[in-house]
Amino acid sequence: MASNPMGSFVAGSHSRNELHVMHANEEQRPPTRQSGSKLCRVCGDEIGLKENGELFVACHECGFPVCRPCYEYERSEGSQCCPGCNTRYKRHKGCARVAGDEEDNFDDDFEDEFKNHFDNQDHDQHHHVTTTRSENGDNNQNQFLNGPGSFAGSVAGKDFEGDKEGYSSAEWQERVEKWKIRQEKRGLVTKDDGGNDQGDGDDDFLMAEARQPLWRKVPIPSSKINPYRIVIILRLFILAFFLRFRILTPAYDAFPLWIISVICEVWFAFSWILDQFPKWFPITRETYLDRLSIRFEREGEPNRLAPVDVFVSTVDPLKEPPIITANTVLSILSMDYPVDKVSCYVSDDGASMLLFDALSETAEFARRWVPFCKKYIIEPRAPEFYFSQKIDYLKDKVQPTFVKDRRAMKREYEEFKVRINALVSKAQKKPEEGWVMQDGTPWPGNNTRDHPGMIQVYLGSEGALDVEGKELPRLVYVSREKRPGYNHHKKAGAMNALVRVSAVLTNAPFILNLDCDHYLNNSKAVREAMCFLMDPQLGKKLCYVQFPQRFDGIDRHDRYANRNIVFFDINMLGLDGIQGPVYVGTGCVFNRQALYGYDPPVSEKRPKMTCDCWPSWCCCCCGGSRKSKSKKKGDKRGFFSGLYTKKKKMMGKNYVRKGSAPVFDLEEIEEGLEGYDELEKSSLMSQKNFEKRFGQSPVFIASTLKEDGGLPEGTNSTSLIKEAIHVISCGYEEKTEWGKEIGWIYGSITEDILTGFKMHCRGWKSVYCVPKRPAFKGSAPINLSDRLHQVLRWALGSVEIFLSRHCPLWYGYGGKLKWLERLAYTNTIVYPFTSIPLLAYCTLPAVCLLTGKFIIPTLNNLASIWFLALFLSIIVTGVLELRWSGVSIEDWWRNEQFWVIGGVSAHLFAVFQGLLKVLAGVDTNFTVTSKSAEDEEFGELYLFKWTTLLIPPTTLIILNMVGVVAGVSDAINNGYGSWGPLFGKLFFAFWVIVHLYPFLKGLMGRQNRTPTIVVLWSVLLASIFSLLWVRIDPFLPKQKGPLLKQCGVEC
Repeated sequence: MASNPMGSFVAGSHSRNELHVMHANEEQRPPTRQSGSKLCRVCGDEIGLKENGELFVACHECGFPVCRPCYEYERSEGSQCCPGCNTRYKRHKGCARVAGDEEDNFDDDFEDEFKNHFDNQDHDQHHHVTTTRSENGDNNQNQFLNGPGSFAGSVAGKDFEGDKEGYSSAEWQERVEKWKIRQEKRGLVTKDDGGNDQGDGDDDFLMAEARQPLWRKVPIPSSKINPYRIVIILRLFILAFFLRFRILTPAYDAFPLWIISVICEVWFAFSWILDQFPKWFPITRETYLDRLSIRFEREGEPNRLAPVDVFVSTVDPLKEPPIITANTVLSILSMDYPVDKVSCYVSDDGASMLLFDALSETAEFARRWVPFCKKYIIEPRAPEFYFSQKIDYLKDKVQPTFVKDRRAMKREYEEFKVRINALVSKAQKKPEEGWVMQDGTPWPGNNTRDHPGMIQVYLGSEGALDVEGKELPRLVYVSREKRPGYNHHKKAGAMNALVRVSAVLTNAPFILNLDCDHYLNNSKAVREAMCFLMDPQLGKKLCYVQFPQRFDGIDRHDRYANRNIVFFDINMLGLDGIQGPVYVGTGCVFNRQALYGYDPPVSEKRPKMTCDCWPSWCCCCCGGSRKSKSKKKGDKRGFFSGLYTKKKKMMGKNYVRKGSAPVFDLEEIEEGLEGYDELEKSSLMSQKNFEKRFGQSPVFIASTLKEDGGLPEGTNSTSLIKEAIHVISCGYEEKTEWGKEIGWIYGSITEDILTGFKMHCRGWKSVYCVPKRPAFKGSAPINLSDRLHQVLRWALGSVEIFLSRHCPLWYGYGGKLKWLERLAYTNTIVYPFTSIPLLAYCTLPAVCLLTGKFIIPTLNNLASIWFLALFLSIIVTGVLELRWSGVSIEDWWRNEQFWVIGGVSAHLFAVFQGLLKVLAGVDTNFTVTSKSAEDEEFGELYLFKWTTLLIPPTTLIILNMVGVVAGVSDAINNGYGSWGPLFGKLFFAFWVIVHLYPFLKGLMGRQNRTPTIVVLWSVLLASIFSLLWVRIDPFLPKQKGPLLKQCGVEC
């Protein structure tokens, strides 16, 4: 992690050539050291060299980088196969034989297997095959072609020629003894003399544990998932026969109603398929944090955990209270992670001096809060939520000073809150002359729409230390430049500005993205993500690790499905078994290289092995397996193929991160590439093409080519700050691919779905991590109107994607997006359109009750069976889904209810608003006005806010209630024969009313605390009783016999 560039506040505009520095501290940044060692892809250790000075190569088929201890462990305890090509390992010289080793040609095998190296003549002609020699520094040109950390699999055209070298018994014994001594020093083998003590045994255990996987996949038990899949298939067949029956048996007396109902049912079937089949392969994952520590945090060695940059975004501190943002920042600064590897960037897109001052107070309070958290290992590490816990805070605490320190810390936090509240109170009324900073300088962001870029580094390696004199993580305030006439792209633009400024200042290889109201509930959350991202096999292919969203402050019954349990605990687990979960906007750890538009690393296909005595077609038939000794053709092809790969990586829109991807320094980009031949120069991207893609910042361009992070050598704090101001200027993204192929993608207010979709189209994978203790927790709107507006925003973003070029229905078919993943993305952008058939289907029961018609003709026995089978299959599917997922039936039912509520309100408005916005350019906003609120726990739940979104569901409830009353009264008037057809109509009407019941409850509020169900049934029963009373007429005398009246005709 680089040092803190400056502890001062800097504001500037690159377009106006302005840079203002307040309280500058001109200290130089030490150069960043880069490592060029070859690492094992299994345990992460250095692979090491053989006796002759060459790099150890475990597999001569694909060259997959594995160290000797892992190779021996795999042969003795594992599958005995190479992780790269799945070929069985051959026994190397000095290794014990295991079952399955060939017994023939013992002498040749014993003498040659460790003596393989490249033929000198071939090595001089074909440089690309020397990946195993590049670390020694003996070939600079080869080092350029195969940069550190960029090896991604097998190497095409590689072959090893063996030279025999004879050893006497004494010489061989001496070599074996040297190897044993070397292994004993590393703690990988035990001595044979029986002199090991307990400490050696512990070291052996730790080393063996470090070689174990950092995570494992936990499939759903077959006893739970197989019945679920069988029922899905059965339901699909039943649905097909049911639709066939509905289409072939029209209701001629209500033909318009019938045709509408059939269209709706066909759409519902299509929507069910889109939602159901991506859940075919649900999986869960388990991480091993202890193995992560053993592998990357060894005692006496530098900590090798990867650095991480944390992004926190906020816009308006008056709507997003600064105390909530401060708690999020404090939880980040106190996370269980090396402090020199954590940097927190807070994006203030409203250029608010209130947030600026609040972060200054937060940084000061962090000096006491962070050491308190780490000393007593408390959870959560957001003080507001820690002190408000209704649990026994003394549990598992043994330090005598804990109670005293906790009381003192709680008092200091309350004083901190008072200071923040004072800042908020002061910010309510803006002075006429604008805000002024403490040193008398006018606040640069007084005009929120026209201000320069601003950066303030509060904490860091050269900043303030905590009260114990220890270093704190870096905290950086960032407000990007804004000028009239520029499209700033809202949150997506702010996130892209953070990507660039963090790349210039720290350039951590991984990025954690959080909303300002989502705090770290689990201090080990980043370690959970690193179990996947630092995995030698999976890590390089992951674009992000997504965590589920969990929420505080929601009522116990979760009336409006704010927790979204069904989506996070069922749908996301299903996607994790395909290509990975979708990105949901927060609680996500990104691979920085994936945000830069690069493709994931891929392994080049190895040429088929053929013998040299028969034609290649004959070898395919006869099963020839001997490798050709002549590799000149293959090497030549591989050489040009490697150059083509690099050119494709650097020149095309889809950058391919091959195993032979080059690693550039800033000087190479700016000054040219002296020392390389013309063919290699032609394969490299010029500085101009880099600028067209990433923008005109040499420092940022150099940082994008560092896969393992780190800053360019020879940089200093002054130049970095100036460059950081440059990359957040409002005109930086002009004529570049930012928002198109790089970073957060523009074009929708739900930029999260679009960004994750683009990554998956390039072939990246994502992982869903669900730790036992929720990683992050946030707040959610719990009153009806705010919840509907939140759903409206999500649905509007989906409609915008549907009407854009990035629609999953037609985008990315030439890429690597899996079909079930495409179905899932299609469902995320199509679901708002379900509101139209849903609205029609919820209206049909009322129309049928009022008109006496019905959408289904008289049922025969076969038709009744299909209806019953469909109904049962829906129930069984839901029950089995709850069984394997562990979701409660209450959460499932709330989700079903809100699917109808949101579908007939927010989703419906989103469809029409999206069509108006995209096709006609008309942007419609729905305003919300408050009526009243109660100051108590969950008081906001009963807060009523009138909005246009309430009209459609209210109308549906009234229609269906009137229809029920009219239908019952009609049955009373027409006698017992009309009750039979009425039951089907009443069933559908009550289905609508029951699903809309939470909406009705929110609409009525508390009504002097009278239960809504009492009011609802009172209205229904009163209406039915009144009609029945009128029908009976008990107070009028009944006439017996015909009623005789005078006809009026004189006879």
